[in-house]
Order: sequence, then C-alpha cells, then structure tokens
Amino acid sequence: MRNVSLSAVACSFAAALFAAGAQADSSDPIIIPIHNWSSQVVGAHIVGKLLEKTGNKVEFVSTDSQVVYTSMCEGDVDLVHEVWQGAFGVAFEKVVAEGCVIDAATHDAKTREEWWYPDYVEEICPGLPDWKALNACASKFATPETEPKGRFLAGPVDWLKHDAERVEGLKMNFEVVNAGSAAALWAELASASKRKAPIVLFNWTPNFIEAIYKGKFIEFPAYAKGCREDPSWGINPDKAYDCGNPKGGYLKIGVWKGFPEKWPVAYRLVQNINFTNLDVAIMAKLADVDNMEPEAAADKWLADNENRWKTWLKPTS
Repeated sequence: MRNVSLSAVACSFAAALFAAGAQADSSDPIIIPIHNWSSQVVGAHIVGKLLEKTGNKVEFVSTDSQVVYTSMCEGDVDLVHEVWQGAFGVAFEKVVAEGCVIDAATHDAKTREEWWYPDYVEEICPGLPDWKALNACASKFATPETEPKGRFLAGPVDWLKHDAERVEGLKMNFEVVNAGSAAALWAELASASKRKAPIVLFNWTPNFIEAIYKGKFIEFPAYAKGCREDPSWGINPDKAYDCGNPKGGYLKIGVWKGFPEKWPVAYRLVQNINFTNLDVAIMAKLADVDNMEPEAAADKWLADNENRWKTWLKPTS
C-alpha cells in the first residue's frame, strides 16, 4: 500500500465534500473550445476542472481560434479563457462591442506575438532586431520555395496574424509560409538552430521556448490601433498593418453574453481565474516538453497551485 500523508487525505476529503455540496447552476454543460496550441489546450482543461468544482458540467469542442467568436455570439461556445490581444484582439473586441460576448476577466500575464529569431542569426544579419536590417538581409532567409525572397515561417493559417498584410504594408522582400502546427514551428527552429541556419519565425511570450532558445523579437514600427484600421496611418499611406504587434498585450477571458445569468456561481469563479506569464509557459512546457496528456498536465498544474485556485473558488462556496 502507498504511503499517503494525513494532509493529503484531508485535502482530498475537503475537495470531496466541496464537490458533493456544490449545486449546478444549470443542467446544461459549459462549452469550452479546444484550439491548436498547447497552453490553450492544457489551460482549457484546468478551467474545465475548476468549473466542475462548482457542480457544473463541462464539454470541450475543437474550434477554429477565429471562428470561435462567431460561435460565442451564436451561443454555441460559452467561454474562451486565452484571448491574446495580438492574435484575436480585433475579433474579440468586435463581438464585445456588439454585446454578444462579455469581457469577463484579464489575466496578469502580459503577451507579445511577433516575428522572432534565435540570437546566432545576428551574426548572419547585422543590425537586428531592426526590421529594416532584416529586410536588407532578406535573401539570406530564402528557401527554394521563396527565393529570391526571404521566408518568414508563420503559424497555422487559422491563427490569422496578418503577416502577409504586414509584408505588403512595409514593402518587405519576404514571403509568408504557414506552418501546419505549433509543433512544426518548433521542429524547424530546432533543425535550424542545430545547423546555425538563418531563420525568422513566429513566436510568442509567454512560451516555454524562451527557456530553451535565446533570441529576440523583430522590432517593427510601434503598434497603434490606427495601424490596422486606417491605411493613412503610419509609414505607408496606402496600406494598413504597417506596424508591429502590441507589446505587453492583454490575455483575457471572454464568455457568452448569457453566461452570468445561466451559470452565476461559475461566472464568479471565472472572474477570479488569473494566470501569470509563468503559468502559461508551464502549461505549454507540460505538454510540449514533458509530453503529458492535457488532462494529466491540468492535474499537475492544479496540484502545484492548490493554494491559489482555492482562493478563486471561495466566493462560490
């Protein structure tokens, strides 16, 4: 028989009592989307397990990370817990303004999503991280499929980063090539780093990659809202997206407009959930480095952060 500490037994007993005493807000399940990057998948299971502690049921659906906001307006998805400003801010803010989605909470985590290169590339392309220096070195990043233009390795198409629009807006001598998945990005980065080959690819923070590879984000003209909405803004008077992505961007939780009324206890919990940069990076690491399945990774995070999430649950008990 395994040795189990009395404190562990007490915690398990308390958790069982709470679960037994929790009354569901509704018999309908809370629908949470699953997207195609690791921190989101693990985090979705963490949020799901927390919502189950309020007595409610949870279901997961695989959903496109852009279409999900339309799905929320239609009532087909109830909660998105990882809304990155750089990638999804425009789509998210639009549905919030329309009133069909509620901006429920903002995590402490600060985000950045941008073109990125490993440090050794600075020896190949002097002047980095300035975007003009990168553009001057474009031919060094060329591949057979893009030459004579340089290749920028972007994320999956459905992440919708507007990289092609930026290339056009800044008149860059690059071609955007989309990777099929986050795993494909990291595989190419590992291969290029081993060979010390020039590479510029999409990356983001928080992310476990920054703990493995030293590198920098490309510095484009500073982001402003007008850059994406007004072609006359910025250095190209005829094109939008002639700027970089936000620095220190938000990471939010959004819910369907009917969520607070249908699941009031769960909504109070949702408003308390708060992930840090380290949390998000660890979620990705558990999946991508430690090769844990999402549910096991979620259980690991919950076990390591019990004191925190218990405070999130307090107002619901």
